[in-house]
Amino acid sequence: MATIYYVEDDWDIAENVKTYLKIRQMEVSLFYSIADAKQALLRKRPALLLVDRNMPDGNGDELCKWIRHLWGNRLPILYLTVRGETADIVQGFQDGADDYVVKPFELEVLYSRILALLRRSGQTKETRLFCDHLLLDTDKMSVFLEQEEILLSQPEYQLLLLLMENKGKTVTRRQLLEQVWDSNGNYVNDNTLTVTMKRLREKLHNPTCLKTIRSFGYRLEESI
Repeated sequence: MATIYYVEDDWDIAENVKTYLKIRQMEVSLFYSIADAKQALLRKRPALLLVDRNMPDGNGDELCKWIRHLWGNRLPILYLTVRGETADIVQGFQDGADDYVVKPFELEVLYSRILALLRRSGQTKETRLFCDHLLLDTDKMSVFLEQEEILLSQPEYQLLLLLMENKGKTVTRRQLLEQVWDSNGNYVNDNTLTVTMKRLREKLHNPTCLKTIRSFGYRLEESI
């Protein structure tokens, strides 16, 4: 579980980000002032820092410079800010930011940026796939719905894995039949896919993120 510090004075934004990332198995500590963040950083270095540039007791740029002086480039820093002018973005990178996200932002985009920074710093592998409250852990070959483990048959798991790996894209019925059954030497008819998908939906309590593209295939996409 990646530990993230988030320095933000807007309580609503901070709580929304924390709740979203918690679902995705990330531990987020919130700090509403730069002074509090510095105290925490002196005690422990997190996996990543999210920081708003405009804080009541100072500027995120100064915090970024302080961190770079303390640890060099060993702590990935991502700015979350309303300051979206080209000069602001350039200055943010010059002050030591690794990435820059302008408010308002999509939580899924923020999560993708966080994963990219953690990968770059060698702190995570993409072994956990998410869609809404669904988590598929490829290391454990396990599926969780809101932290409750869901037991799936092998075809059900493989179906969900293929859809997770292609999240946001429509996967045709033919592709699913070929990759889940035919590739294993099990030649089945089209109705087998329909029945297996029905059982998968029921076990996952009919998630809104799992879409049926009528007469064509299926697609997983975020709905929250």
